[in-house]
Amino acid sequence: MPVIGFDWLAGVAPVAVARVPQGRPTVDPVASGAHAHDFLVLFYAHRADGRFVIDNRRWSVTDGDLFVIAPGQVVSFLDPIETTVTDGWAVWFPTDVVRPGKPGAYSSWRSHPLLLPFAHGIHRAQRLCVPPSDRVAWVQRFATLDAELRARHDGHREAALAHLTLLLVAAARLPTGVADQLRSAEEPLLAAVFDVIERRYQEPISLADVAAELALTAGHLTTVVRRRTGRTVQQWIGQRRMQQARLLLIDTDLTVAAISRRVGYPDVSYFIKRFRAEHGVTPTRWRDAAPGT
Repeated sequence: MPVIGFDWLAGVAPVAVARVPQGRPTVDPVASGAHAHDFLVLFYAHRADGRFVIDNRRWSVTDGDLFVIAPGQVVSFLDPIETTVTDGWAVWFPTDVVRPGKPGAYSSWRSHPLLLPFAHGIHRAQRLCVPPSDRVAWVQRFATLDAELRARHDGHREAALAHLTLLLVAAARLPTGVADQLRSAEEPLLAAVFDVIERRYQEPISLADVAAELALTAGHLTTVVRRRTGRTVQQWIGQRRMQQARLLLIDTDLTVAAISRRVGYPDVSYFIKRFRAEHGVTPTRWRDAAPGT
């Protein structure tokens, strides 16, 4: 099963949007085959009549459905996307785009008030219902974000993130009978894994270290995490380090070598290699391309 990663581009707002089924992007968050994402997805079905599967649970898709999809959830369509959703939108973005307002944990997005619908855990999808009276406004929000990202005028990054925030506020305010469910506790083992990663990603931590702290064998931990998230513990450690590296490159004047050490890579050459593999450019070029630098 493929895990679709976010297509980071230096200097471009880390938010993506697409009309469904028209305007489908190269990296498709609504691909027809079974797949998972390493980012957050809002999938709005403005006009729809079909079936949708998330983590082996079947959902009917009807007009006004808003699906909130967290990283690691396995998604597939039982019917072609063109017949399931005849008019809709998808917005997707990395977990670290909506900052908690303080230097924070990898898991901090889960406790952000605007991201509560995503924080229910990877085993249960969320379906919210947009009331008929609000649906035109929802379409306009997506279209406005799409126009901003296409134009890429000066300040487009800040504008795109502002439009994303408005979408998240609107989702958080939706009337729904599952509000209490959205606040349910996450799967405890995965929460414990991410807690260990958060506390120790700045050191040369390994799979064996995480497993030992949780009193599990490395093999068992690998199997569980990969089955439930589509990625290995090592990959989650690497992603947490890259998240912090991006923040430090944009928000500080630290040297690349200093940032490398701060995010758990004593060897700066290896850090640069890993960063380039993930983002397509070196850390220095990423910093140079950031707005305001």
